This record gives sequence, structure tokens and C-alpha cells, in this order.
Amino acid sequence: MTDLPLHALDPDLLARALPLLDDEWLAQDADLAPVLPTVLARGVGQDWHKAGTFRHHLVGVARSLALWQQPREVRLLGLLHSVYGNAFVDLVKFDAASERGRLRALIGDAAEEQVYLFCTASRREFVQKVLAGQIEADGSVALHTNAGEPVTLAPGLVASFIIVSMADTIEQWFSWQDDIYSRFPATNDHRPQPVHWMASLWPGPMRPSGRMLHQINALGLALQHPALKGLLPMPPVFDHCRAALPASDDAAAASLYWSVIQQDQPLVDPDVATGVLEQGVRLNPWVGEPQMVLAQLYLSAGRHADAARVAESALAAFCAWGNAWDKRVQWDAWIAWTRILLQGARDPALWPERLDKLNNVALRAGAT
Repeated sequence: MTDLPLHALDPDLLARALPLLDDEWLAQDADLAPVLPTVLARGVGQDWHKAGTFRHHLVGVARSLALWQQPREVRLLGLLHSVYGNAFVDLVKFDAASERGRLRALIGDAAEEQVYLFCTASRREFVQKVLAGQIEADGSVALHTNAGEPVTLAPGLVASFIIVSMADTIEQWFSWQDDIYSRFPATNDHRPQPVHWMASLWPGPMRPSGRMLHQINALGLALQHPALKGLLPMPPVFDHCRAALPASDDAAAASLYWSVIQQDQPLVDPDVATGVLEQGVRLNPWVGEPQMVLAQLYLSAGRHADAARVAESALAAFCAWGNAWDKRVQWDAWIAWTRILLQGARDPALWPERLDKLNNVALRAGAT
């Protein structure tokens, strides 16, 4: 495993991530807390949204942006990014025709303008142009609104919208959307539901997406544009948006990971599953879940030093995202279990040899 592309755990990133495990973190954010009651009063906790509720989604997007140390206006955009509705989600929580003044009074003119443009500009066209490299030399992007009117986004808005789009996508996307919304941002309106009924069954198997991490990566790489770089703090994912994740590596790594999760490998000895996961990590070292499962396999084989290195790398990856890639459980649960693995790898006496004792493990005081 010495050739695995593992990550060192950044103490500062860990220190930022741990407070966000608390469900009350948003109520303690001086910029976001005053807005929260108004948002919650609009029933966002009752609306379905992809892998959870609309509240889960808005809070999850804001959490990544907080972890990525984005300024107030960008974090507010994350919390409110769909409240006027948009072309993708019919969840209008504020009427843009009559309630913009109310939102301006709550968050300020500049922040409300970002929210309004994010909701009304064509996000499909925006993503298509960014992915195609169609960002002007000065960092601006010429678009249309959802109503077809021309609009040009200034460089600061382009950087903000890219970063929020990255957080928005990682929070919500899993295999169900891969199946029903394939080839996004290209249109795909020729698959009738009665014919493709199996794909429509929500939530489906909840596999991690095999394609959208590559798209998030491409958005992040666009932040290296000379006119955009330095306008906002660079998200810490993909080596601060400098490393590329090819589409084929994204797809293959997701498939290798899922084959182990589904126990498609021989189950008597862990050797084959270990090799499969190691190859998945080589192809895609940027998400924590495959490394976390690999750490468990190393622990089962008594490879404590290897388990500690991989578990620490997994924790580093989780702390960089603020949201889970594998949506079967939430981000905070992935981190909690990874810290248990890291504790057991560093002190083998704390890792049980009997299956039933796994039910009893707990994080000790002073653990990472």
C-alpha cells in the first residue's frame, strides 16, 4: 500500500470540521443564524430534496462553504441558493416579484442580489460554459436568464457561483440522479418514465455517483482561471482545485468501491476486496469513503500501521468536503466511524476481535 496517494491530516482543517459535526453549528454562526428562523418558517424541513429534505440540503451546502472559509455573502448564498426557485427545483420559498425587499432587509443588498441572480440566471448554461472553458479573459461569463434575457456575470459572481455549485452538487448527487438526470448539464428529455420505470424508483440503491465528482473537479479547476484565482478562498478539495480527476477514473473508482460494498468479492479472505479498494483509491484519492472501508480491511488483517495511515487520509478527505460522497449515511457519521477506526489502528487494544464487540466501540478522550 506504499504507493497509495494518501493525504496528511491538516490540523487546521480538522479544527474547522469538528464544530460542524454539532447540529447547532448554524445557530452559532453570527452571519447565518439571524437568517435561519425566516428560512425555517417557510417549511424547508418538510420539503423532499434528493437524499433528504430541503433543509438538509440548504444546511449541507452552507456547511461546506463554512468549512471552505467562504465570506459572508457566499455562505448566505449557499443557505438561500434556491429560495426564489430555479429551473431545476420547483421550491419557491420567497416570491421574487414581491419579497425581494424582505430578503434585502434580512441579508443586505449585495447578498440578496447574488441569491436572485443564482436563482434566475440559467444555471444549466452557466455550468455548460464553465465546463467548456467559456470564461472571458476578464473572468466574466455571458449568460441568459431562465426567461431568456441576456445577463453577464462579473468575475466575483462567477467565482462565487462556481464554488456554490461545487458544494450544491456534492451535497445532493447520488446514483438516482445519475439515472434520471443523466448527462447533466446537457438536456436529456427523451426517456419516458413508463419505459424507464426502474430508474425512477427513489432512492434506488444509493450508489455514489460515477460521474459527478469529475464534474465538480472540472468546476474547481476553472477557479484557476487567471481572472478568478484569488478572488475567493480556494476550496481545499482536489489539492485546492489544482489536481484533475479524469472521468474514467471517477467512474472506475466508484464501481470498484461499490463492488466491495455489495460484497461482490470473495468473502472468506479480505485479500481480493483489499486489492480492489486499493486500486479504487489510486484512481480517486479525493473522497474518504473508499479509504475508510480499506482501513477496516487492514484492521481485520491486523495491519494496524497501514490502517492508521489510510484512516487518517480518509479523515482528511472527509474534512475537506463537509458532505458525504456515499449518501447512505450522513457526513458526520462517516467522520465518527473513521475516528473510531483511527483510534483502533493506533491502539490495537481498542479494536475488538469479536464481531459483537463492534457494537460497543466508542471514541476515547483525547482521540483525533
